[in-house]
Amino acid sequence: MPRVVHFEIQADDVERAKAFDTAVSGWTFEDYGPMAGSEYWGITTGGEDEPGINGGLLGRSAPATGTGVNAWVGTVQVEDFDATAAAIEQAGGVVALPKTALTGMAWQGYFLDTEGNTFGVHQADPEAR
Repeated sequence: MPRVVHFEIQADDVERAKAFDTAVSGWTFEDYGPMAGSEYWGITTGGEDEPGINGGLLGRSAPATGTGVNAWVGTVQVEDFDATAAAIEQAGGVVALPKTALTGMAWQGYFLDTEGNTFGVHQADPEAR
């Protein structure tokens, strides 16, 4: 299967989603609307010298419940799970599945952003139990 090279987040309120992702992840946004022909924000998730991919943010085309537009879950790798979880909740996100040890590998948990999108948080830790 080919490698994932881009992701998209759909939002009911694009400005609220941008504020959430900036507060939690430090992501930056660039207006690609003129190229796309509709509202579309390019997301830069980190430096070109870091592993990972960039993505896009756009208005949701259909309700999230039962339509499949909220079906793919991306996971972000972080240095400090607990600090990230606190930032998520402070920015208006909520816990979907709590922090769990992936024994001998990492800490993993899932959250909902302000748009109801699910995303994972992963902190590598060989001591996780």
